[in-house]
Amino acid sequence: DLRGNTLACDCKIKWLVEWLESTNTTVPPVFCSSPTQFEGQRIRDLALGDFQCITTDFVMHQVLPFQAVSAEPFTYASDLYVALAQPGASSCSILKWDYVERKLRDFDRIPAHSAVHCKPIVAQDQLYVVVAQLFGGSYIYRWDTAVDKFIKIQDIDSQKIRKPNDIEAFQIEGDWYFVIADSSKAGSTSLYRLNQNGFYSHQALHAWHRDTDVEYVENDGKPRLIISSSSQAPVIYQWSRAQKQFVPQGEVGEMLDVQMVKHFRAKRDQFLCLSRYIGDSKVVRWEGQRFVEVQTLPSRGSMVMQPFAVGQRQYLALGSDFSFTHVYLWEEEKQKFAKFQELSVQAPRAFRAVPAADVQLLLAPSFKANTLVYRHVVVDLSL
Repeated sequence: DLRGNTLACDCKIKWLVEWLESTNTTVPPVFCSSPTQFEGQRIRDLALGDFQCITTDFVMHQVLPFQAVSAEPFTYASDLYVALAQPGASSCSILKWDYVERKLRDFDRIPAHSAVHCKPIVAQDQLYVVVAQLFGGSYIYRWDTAVDKFIKIQDIDSQKIRKPNDIEAFQIEGDWYFVIADSSKAGSTSLYRLNQNGFYSHQALHAWHRDTDVEYVENDGKPRLIISSSSQAPVIYQWSRAQKQFVPQGEVGEMLDVQMVKHFRAKRDQFLCLSRYIGDSKVVRWEGQRFVEVQTLPSRGSMVMQPFAVGQRQYLALGSDFSFTHVYLWEEEKQKFAKFQELSVQAPRAFRAVPAADVQLLLAPSFKANTLVYRHVVVDLSL
């Protein structure tokens, strides 16, 4: 006899509603006192669908005892790896996923005394790693299966790439390319193309603008590059099939000092996330020929704003050098991100979602502390 009880009709009584639907026992009417939408209703009248009891969480999975500024997952020969730039340890570290222990473990290291980005490219059954360094030039390595080690195969023109900041790799019409964003006043953001002998310079894109980040986006079947800069608004380049080059197409609004530009899709819409170190970060939506602002997020001290999807859920990780990392969850009906969780990451420089078999990971390289690995878990609050 439950009469006279003030029951909170949340996920903790879902089992009771389920039992009432299946029992032949006579149960006197019992009413909800909360939450507001159920106040005064009989518990027997509630539907199981009224209870939103499935939620998710990011929990600590592994601590990698080193600092890093970038993380790039890749698959090679059916195995999962992650390449991390470690300027403090003067190397690009390659970690391999251990399917038995379900952890990342050391695999190999590429010497790189001031590495800011280590970009793996698996093309034509070959594994390349583009190593971008602040000082001493940048290089390309290839994994040599005959000796099971990385071999340096190529220097990158140090007159063009003086102070690299980001690397993106992609395919267009079957050809592999990578682009390096250069953040010096005298360098040039440059595009490279793979041929039989290695990567060669294909196009100088953006000179003298102190570029901070580059993002490859395919919109309406058209390849585009969006380059953010500390000296002007993000610039859009579109691929010309006739010229086999990228040509300037315009800018993204009038927003200056964008540290990073990343994109995501929600159903048929394309969005950009623009992070800023000083000022508010923005989420904008592509509408034909222009981007329209849909949300502003406070982001003092932010160097990274990374959207990522796990299953059907679209998240956004917004890091900060001064406070917690905020994880947001996309609400399709409102077309906005809602605050979801806080993570304690010191000075994050990247966030990377890594699907590792039945485990969904989130890597958080830190500029000042250990690199953290979180695991995405599904929680049933009714249990």
